[in-house]
Amino acid sequence: MMPRLLVTSLLVATLAACGGTSDNAQTSTPSSSDLSTVKKDDALAALVPPAIASTGKLKVGSNIQNPPNNFYAEDGKTPMGSEVDLIKAIAAKLGLQAEHSDMAFSSLITSLETQRVDVTMAAMNDTAERQQKIDFVDYFTSGITIMVQKGNPQGVKGPDDLCGKGVAVNLGSSQEQFAKEQSQKCQDQGKPEVQLAVTDSDTGNQNQLRTGRVAAILNDLPTAVYVAKTAGDGSFFEVVQLPPINGGPYGIGVNKQNAKLSEAIKGALQALIDDGTYTKILTTWDIKQGAITKAAINGK
Repeated sequence: MMPRLLVTSLLVATLAACGGTSDNAQTSTPSSSDLSTVKKDDALAALVPPAIASTGKLKVGSNIQNPPNNFYAEDGKTPMGSEVDLIKAIAAKLGLQAEHSDMAFSSLITSLETQRVDVTMAAMNDTAERQQKIDFVDYFTSGITIMVQKGNPQGVKGPDDLCGKGVAVNLGSSQEQFAKEQSQKCQDQGKPEVQLAVTDSDTGNQNQLRTGRVAAILNDLPTAVYVAKTAGDGSFFEVVQLPPINGGPYGIGVNKQNAKLSEAIKGALQALIDDGTYTKILTTWDIKQGAITKAAINGK
């Protein structure tokens, strides 16, 4: 997860205001998934540590400002998003009710280590460095994706189609690095280089795409999907349908002392994958490209 992505969705309304009429500024936020069919699995619930099971709650630490993964509803109080739906479903499988605590991203691991929360779920990448402190139940694959104008007028279907075209990226991002590598690949193949537009403004990048000054924007998969779905009520952009580029897993963080809880969550996630609930949640939020088929702990 990159900090700059946290503000992207907050700028969507500004994007429309800068580039069109008030009608174009309308946005459409997805509704939460229907989880009424999710039932408790007694065998999985038995794995939950008694200290957690006795409360009837699964305390979830998150940084609730990262649509479509997690953000607040219009009331400013109710968490919603793909991660919120998924952890609710996992908790229900374990006979628990998810209870979110909003905190700084930098404090999530500490809060888990000190048992302020039972799990963390905040678009946190499962990395070898973080595994030194906590365990992860991997639930999603994110990475770089390509966002284009609605209707994809320039026919961008993958990275090789970016040769010779204008591409907007954020300064210092992994997307900038990938775009430079792709540009070199284009030149090595005797094709025109990628025409990079490097800025520190998501809104500026989106305006460049809307007006045709660039052919594409490179961004993180969930963020790009959310912007495409909401900006201009979904009329401005679309995401090229391809697997995440340079993808890596998002993980639910669990205290290393709670190995049984990790197993319970892994089992619940796999059950949701197998019965289709997982796919339904990702479909609600238009992020099926990042779906996994097998739950894993620390990538195994």
